[in-house]
Amino acid sequence: MLGACAVVVVITLVRHRTASEDDDPTETPDVIEYMTMWIGVVYAIVLGLAVAGVWEARSVAQDHVQAEAQALHEISERVRVYPPDVRNRIREDVNAYVGHVVTTEWKTMVDHGSLTNRGTELLGRVREDVTDYAPKSDFEAQAYQPLLDQVAAADQARNARADSTGATMPGVVWFGLLTGGAVTVAMVFALQIRRTRRELILAGLFSATIAFMLFLIWDFDAPYSRGITATAQPFLSLFPHIKA
Repeated sequence: MLGACAVVVVITLVRHRTASEDDDPTETPDVIEYMTMWIGVVYAIVLGLAVAGVWEARSVAQDHVQAEAQALHEISERVRVYPPDVRNRIREDVNAYVGHVVTTEWKTMVDHGSLTNRGTELLGRVREDVTDYAPKSDFEAQAYQPLLDQVAAADQARNARADSTGATMPGVVWFGLLTGGAVTVAMVFALQIRRTRRELILAGLFSATIAFMLFLIWDFDAPYSRGITATAQPFLSLFPHIKA
């Protein structure tokens, strides 16, 4: 933001020094004012849509984490109807998977934008624990299919989490945002702003606002990797004995 302000102020001062003696900054054609207004309006709409898009992607990414943690929590709770040895084995494998996600896999997502093979292996072990057990009573049989559904829900949420690790804004959109920002700021100079304190402040704030919006979009663009990100808090909330 400070850099954007500095560029605008420097260009304004240089332009003022190099202007010809007969240059009249008050004589701005009406068509330029009209074009500047509409370029600013259109670009503001595009920025608003971009911010809404990346914020929505960030919220969806957090929902994937919540859904995965909730499904695993349901598995851990519903196996209480199983024999102690089976119940303990499933819970231990669920805890091992959750511990791996919050301590190792999350860092891999942040640094490399991908999941780990170890996490896939641990979730596969939970699936095997649930599917390979043959219910011994009607009560256990009633819990069997819901447990399978929760395993499928956890796997689906994990796959969705994997799909959300990368950037959500295509490169062509970034090209349009950066080009549009440059054009919008450049149109300020078409209005022939003068070297008055008021106009310099307004031009600087205008460019700083655009710079801030672009930074905000960039910050939200990777839901798990940058400033305001989706977190592993749902896992820690539902499995408080797991330490990050």
